Parts: sequence; C-alpha cells; structure tokens
Amino acid sequence: MKRKISSILLNLVLLGLGLITVYPFIWMFLSSFKKNKEIMALHQTLLPQKFIFTNYVTMNSRFNFLRFFANSLFITLAVTVIVIYTSTLCGFVLSKYKFKGRDLLFGFVLSTMMIPWCVTIIPKYSMIQAFGWMDSYAALIIPAMFSGFGIFMMKQHIASIPDEILEAARIDGANEFYIFHRIVFPLAKNGISSIAIFQFLWAWEDYLWPYLVINTQEKQLLSVGLKMFNGQYSTDYGALFAATTISIIPVLLIYLFFQKRFIAGIAASAVKG
Repeated sequence: MKRKISSILLNLVLLGLGLITVYPFIWMFLSSFKKNKEIMALHQTLLPQKFIFTNYVTMNSRFNFLRFFANSLFITLAVTVIVIYTSTLCGFVLSKYKFKGRDLLFGFVLSTMMIPWCVTIIPKYSMIQAFGWMDSYAALIIPAMFSGFGIFMMKQHIASIPDEILEAARIDGANEFYIFHRIVFPLAKNGISSIAIFQFLWAWEDYLWPYLVINTQEKQLLSVGLKMFNGQYSTDYGALFAATTISIIPVLLIYLFFQKRFIAGIAASAVKG
C-alpha cells in the first residue's frame, strides 16, 4: 500500500513538473494565433479571443522564413550525418584496435570536451578566415565534422560488440571496410540514434557561430533569422511565435523517431566500456 501511494505521489510530482515545463510552449503556440495587440495586453488569457492565421502567412513574406528554415535544415542534416559517420568510425578504431598511443589519443579527444567553447572560438574563426571560408556553408560544416562527445559515446557503445563477431568476419575474408559498414554500423544503431539526437539539437539551435561567420542574409540560419523579427522600434510577436512554433517541429520529429533507440543507446554507453 505504501509503495502504491509513493508511486502515485511521484507520478503527480512528475506530472506537475511536466506541465510547468510544457506550459511556456503551449502559451507560445496559442499566442501565435493572436494579434500583437492581444499579446501585448496587460490582461493575458491562454486561449486567443479570436483565432487568426495571418501570422503564419506574413512571417515568410516579411522575414524570408522558408529560406532560413531550409538553410538550417540542410546544414543541420549535413553536420549530423557527418558527425555520426566520423564518431562511429573513430569509436570503432579506438575500441577495437590496439596501437601505440591509443589511450593518449583518446585522452586528447576527451580533453576537447573539457575546454570551454569560448576558448576555441577565436582559433576557429582565424582558421576560417585563413582558408577563405567566411560567409560560406563550409564555415558551418567543416569545423563541426568531429565531435569529442560523439567519439566518446560511440567508443563506449562499440566496445560492447563481441570481438568474436568481427574475428569471424575476418576469417570469412571480410576486409575492415566491409566489417565497419556491414557489421559494426548496423549493430551500433542505438548509439547512433543517441548521437543523432544530440548533434541535431546542437546544430539546429546554434546561434553564435552562424552569426559570426555568415554575413549574407540569404545564407543565414533560422536561429539567427528569428532575431530579425525584432524591429528597431517594435517586435512582431505574432509572427515570431509562429516562426518559433514551426522551428520546433523538426526537433520534436527527430526525438519521437529516435526516442526508443536514444534511451537504449544512452543506457548501453553508460554501462559498457
């Protein structure tokens, strides 16, 4: 009986915390159907007094929302796919191959996770200028090709794959290229899903780096483009909420699609090594 009461109380607490977390998003979504006058009113109501859809119509004509959205989607998917591949490849090498300096190399990878991002931004910016990549998508993709966190996660996950499977493939004549792509990659799907969610979120929400290296408005990403909704004297909050609501959709889809594998991948990476 006590255990049942404790379970009910815990569920109620979690439900309350969940509602507190979700409420701002619900308010933003419903406010995207309000007029600016109603959004700015002193007396606020959760539901709009009158539902309007003009905010979703005007946001693209005034702020080129679709172009920003397409740019962000392209860059985010490109970075995510590249990081998944490089993290899985490096994790495979660091977990299944024994060579001199392996632990030192892995320690170097871990050290990149401990250095604050603000410390590395100046060297990265200087590199982008030296190679002439300013105001190009290369400035967004190339510096993000490797992830210390991704390599760490995939090393832990791939270490749980039995060596006997790989040895059996080698005895059958499979080369390392085949083993990696046809055996290791499919068996690491849970870990890959975890990396996919994290990397997608980081790339989709990145603001400072695109703001620094992209100068052309047509090439800018959505995270920076949303800032353009703030005018010098006023802000179109209705269009801003509408654009922000749509910008959340890819994140929700990615999480819903990879949710089960994400949890399994995190659990496997935490207990294996």
